[in-house]
Amino acid sequence: GSAGVQDSPKLQAHAEKVFGLVRDSAGQLRATGTVILGDATLGAIHVQKGVVDPHFVVVKEALLQTIKKTVGDKWSAELSTAWEVAYDALAAAIKKAMS
Repeated sequence: GSAGVQDSPKLQAHAEKVFGLVRDSAGQLRATGTVILGDATLGAIHVQKGVVDPHFVVVKEALLQTIKKTVGDKWSAELSTAWEVAYDALAAAIKKAMS
């Protein structure tokens, strides 16, 4: 379950790093309708670390938890969806770079 997400400092740190990338992705999506990786090595790094599909789901959970904690009562379904859409686009771009 996602209970373990908050207990993992490593995952939490990664989620915070991902935060900036997802924010950039959201901007790209609004501007161009697509996400191009700013860092061409992201695919190779994820392959090297043995990242597989389920990991993307876990990191998405961690990211959403982090944002939820940060924004507090400003959290809404709309906000969650916006971040999820941007995250999914980023994840798709990374997965494409991994193949």
